[in-house]
Amino acid sequence: MPRLFHRPPKYSLHKSTKQAVVSLHGKRIHLGPYGSPESHRKYQEFLRSWETERNQRPDPNPAPAKPNVAAVTPTKLREKRFAGSPLTINELVFVYRQHAREYYQKHGRITREATIIDDAIRYLRKHHATTFLHEFGPVALDELRSGMIRDLGWSRRHINKQVSRLVRMFTWAAEKELVEASIPMALKALAGLKKGRTQARETRPVECVEDSIVEATLPHLPPIVADMVRLQRLTGMRPGEVCSLRPCDVNKTDDVWLYVPDEHKTEHHEKNRVVVLGPRAQELLKNYLDRDTENFCFSPSESEQIRREAAAAARKTPLRYGNSSGTNRVRNPKRQAGDRYTTDSYRRVIHRACSKNAIAKWAPNRLRHTSATEIRKRFGLEAAQVVCGHESANVTQIYAERNLDLAKRVAREVG
Repeated sequence: MPRLFHRPPKYSLHKSTKQAVVSLHGKRIHLGPYGSPESHRKYQEFLRSWETERNQRPDPNPAPAKPNVAAVTPTKLREKRFAGSPLTINELVFVYRQHAREYYQKHGRITREATIIDDAIRYLRKHHATTFLHEFGPVALDELRSGMIRDLGWSRRHINKQVSRLVRMFTWAAEKELVEASIPMALKALAGLKKGRTQARETRPVECVEDSIVEATLPHLPPIVADMVRLQRLTGMRPGEVCSLRPCDVNKTDDVWLYVPDEHKTEHHEKNRVVVLGPRAQELLKNYLDRDTENFCFSPSESEQIRREAAAAARKTPLRYGNSSGTNRVRNPKRQAGDRYTTDSYRRVIHRACSKNAIAKWAPNRLRHTSATEIRKRFGLEAAQVVCGHESANVTQIYAERNLDLAKRVAREVG
């Protein structure tokens, strides 16, 4: 916690001498017997002199001047390089972080990709801050990757992605002529970590969640979150698409409604996303469309209001006794319920319900896998691809677990 230099020094007790003392700039000033009128008089005199001195003296701990960020730009660094001064990784990181925070944005908010890039370049700076760009090659990158395994404990897949992000930073530097193009090309020569041939830990793939587990969880969820789970299970939406659903995004002109998300995972690739809503999904969603068209259908503040009303209805103490409704709330809470769920808050609600009721934890993105697998079994791979909004069937293979029924039928007949 920072020291509060503008707070007056305290009137304190010196235990060994039972004297009243006050400390200033490391010096102890004795005021007389602790608690005596004389000591309090001297303390008041000291405060007056301290106040006068404070108003005359400069701040002993002035706030550090903020660096002129605009002064360091790719153009300035390019001029420095062409003048014969090699650039360091520290300088590249400074301008690349600015670029990443401007580039990786959606609807005015910095995306998670920018924060993940920060994790990678933070570790790079720890070991190579003063290394010149032209001296950083595949060997140095391989040693850095080994450090990620040893020091950070990242998984194999995450390390491969982080290394590719660092290579992408050097590629961007080559585009801005901050480094020779041969440097990122050499870094790309480093092959990724292979499964079973590295000490990096492996992560389990995202699997389907059984409907029995989902059904066991639903009674313990807030009603609004439970409906979000049901809707996602019926439609195969991504968690973010459920959270961002608004009445204005739903086209109800046909018997099958169409939901066109205002924001989705692949929109920056100029890909369209349409979610089809059948009769069961429509019936579930009707209760959430009677609001302002720009408001989100699933609101944490609305969920909190329902919870409070339920608690008030279940109250056993008569209203004439104890606290009246709302009087025991925190006046200025650190966090307040917002107008929409995020993917993180949506997942946390489910995890909290599972933990409290001894249910196997599951995340909402697993509902998408379950839905895709069911659609593939009933209607084929192409149907699962269309419903999930995948451009390639290979991506659908990841989401939709292979149907073993066909293989078993072949085995029964062939061998």
